[in-house]
Amino acid sequence: MKQKTGPQPAMMRIAIAGGGGLAYILAQQISQSANAVLVLTRSPHPEFEENFPGCQVAQVDFGNVEELRYTLQGVDLLISTISNTEQLNLIDAARRARVRLFVPSEFEGGISHRPATDPLDRGSHAALDLLDRWSQSRSHPMRYTVFSCGLFMERFGPGGIQTYNIGAGSGLAGPNDYLVNIEEATAEIVESNAQGRPAHVALTSVYDLAMFIAAAIELGPANWPREFRMRGDHMTLRELVATCSTVRGVPFSLVTQSYQDAQSLAEESQQTGDWSRWHYYQRLLQTANGRYQVRQVNLIEAINQNEATVVQPMRFRTWLEQVWGPAV
Repeated sequence: MKQKTGPQPAMMRIAIAGGGGLAYILAQQISQSANAVLVLTRSPHPEFEENFPGCQVAQVDFGNVEELRYTLQGVDLLISTISNTEQLNLIDAARRARVRLFVPSEFEGGISHRPATDPLDRGSHAALDLLDRWSQSRSHPMRYTVFSCGLFMERFGPGGIQTYNIGAGSGLAGPNDYLVNIEEATAEIVESNAQGRPAHVALTSVYDLAMFIAAAIELGPANWPREFRMRGDHMTLRELVATCSTVRGVPFSLVTQSYQDAQSLAEESQQTGDWSRWHYYQRLLQTANGRYQVRQVNLIEAINQNEATVVQPMRFRTWLEQVWGPAV
């Protein structure tokens, strides 16, 4: 991220909840600013303070709301990389500590593309409902903003996104869990939605997501919308597979399921109690429904209009060539 000269927003105290790979990448980027950075982790993580001067680590119990409230005193902006009950506790504690702005752990998949009954929900609906309630509080409202970036490109790296210490417990962290297995040159997609329209996905590197969030902080959070959208690339699922094949220099074995067939396979998995397989096909169906498509990139537009910060996200093919190497 490049910064141009110009007026700078007032310094803030920014907290990041979580000690995994995404929290580390966020701390790496945000600590380059003049803002104070506090990282909340379950266990000791000396690497944050060792590698990022000015970054402070607080070991906390995410099940203890009062302890979290005390730790969050004086924090202006809180960015979460945790989920489920722990994130609900964090939201509750943040509001009690009078944190002004909360960024939930909702980075992949825009909130407008999620169904009312979400088969992929991991506490997202409960977290967003709670945030919506606290944002309307008359006494001490806490605003929130979701950063939506489509799919993380790191899902398609060697070993999957788990090699970045991201996605633990999601069931989608390995190299063969979703859409494409680049190591084995295989892919399975639901190419079109129920109406026959080709499915598109947005793709963003985790490192570019961190740069986008840092850029939004530099713009100043006073007028952040309910959702900031960004992307590094955008393509159909067939184009995604073709790009992977081109970069690796080998043909891919592609299985294309119709929307109706994928629904039937999900139903069969449910009947037999194979919940891992059920979630697998639900993810493919939700992808076909446009869950990871990002159209209006309002954060990129805001950055371009401001001209104080420049973010140049990587295209998918460039990213693939960096992590896999160009085709021989």
